[in-house]
Amino acid sequence: MTFFAQLTHQSPADHLVANASFDFNQRTRVVFGCGSFSQLGKLAHELGGRRVLVVTDTGLLKTGYCDRAQAYLRTAGLEVAVFDQVQENPTTDHVDRCVAFAKAANIGMIVGLGGGSSIDCAKGANFLLSNGGRMQDYKGSGKAQLAMLPMIAVPTTSGTGSEAQSFAVIADAETHMKMACGDPKAACRIAILDPELTVTMPAAVAAATGIDAMTHAIESYVTTKRNPISHMFARQAWELLASAFPIMLREPGNLDARGKMQLGAFLAGAAIENSMLGAAHATANPLTAEFGTKHGIAVGLMLPHVIRWNAAIVGELYRDLVITAKWNDAETDRESAPYRLADGFTEFLRLADLPVSMSQAIDVEADDVVLDRLAAEAAQQWTGSFNPRTMDVAAFVQVYRNAL
Repeated sequence: MTFFAQLTHQSPADHLVANASFDFNQRTRVVFGCGSFSQLGKLAHELGGRRVLVVTDTGLLKTGYCDRAQAYLRTAGLEVAVFDQVQENPTTDHVDRCVAFAKAANIGMIVGLGGGSSIDCAKGANFLLSNGGRMQDYKGSGKAQLAMLPMIAVPTTSGTGSEAQSFAVIADAETHMKMACGDPKAACRIAILDPELTVTMPAAVAAATGIDAMTHAIESYVTTKRNPISHMFARQAWELLASAFPIMLREPGNLDARGKMQLGAFLAGAAIENSMLGAAHATANPLTAEFGTKHGIAVGLMLPHVIRWNAAIVGELYRDLVITAKWNDAETDRESAPYRLADGFTEFLRLADLPVSMSQAIDVEADDVVLDRLAAEAAQQWTGSFNPRTMDVAAFVQVYRNAL
């Protein structure tokens, strides 16, 4: 499909162009391809960096990627400091420790190397290094007043799409609730997408991050902020991800599938940047905060139930995605398409050996008290406000109950 065709394709009743309002600026340069990681030093030098902070996690040290990053940067004449204490679902405490380390090292550029946690922590640190204050000060959008340090993202997973977004998702260390902190100035200047870096992911991580990326494509396609740009990114992301995911699981060394997953994750992140997310992410975050359920697992198990919940509102849009995935037949219409999409996504979960219900994912019995608490927390999540079907506490209770 050509660029123009993607931009203008829409459901007849959706009136997407007439009703859309958006401000599009693709802020991140993308360098894609096997071996592109080797360009890190040259690209950092082009941005004018002299002393670079690499933000990563201890697990990634074992892959040798951090050593390679340092070598590339030093070969380009740059000084390097490494903060390697990022943990999954970074909190305000992790960001504060990264900031203290960066200040002592007097850095002027940041490289986020790893999964979404490392890239988000790096972006979070950039807020505080450049603008001061606490991470909580930047909850929401557009609250940074000063220019931010140039940043390069080098993702080693194919999930969050953080490298394509101007938001950092950081959990409050006291409440454990995730905060979306965004500003156009926080967008990475460059994203290096090297499929070879994703081959070392453990199978469970590859599965969960791939599911996460697909939830981004599906949710961003139907939000109330959807527009021609987000549709273009989300549809292309879904096509790449849905076709490559089973192959990646079956053939972990298949670089074509890995490349499609990585590019699909980036495009899904770009879709989020232009249309936000929905109720699946709003319901997933409390599961992570309350029970430690990994994000990809939580959002994956909730998405089919959210799709069915939204069926009457955006059935035609879900039909677009069914057709894109080539899951349709002559009988697929706007009424049946949401259920076909939900069932197909559930099959992906089973193929990846991931939970398809809350009862499989958490050890606690989800009684009415638990469901009420989760729903109250979900209702506070920003992403839920963009869901195509209006959500309140009672609606979240019902979606959780459907997921049991």
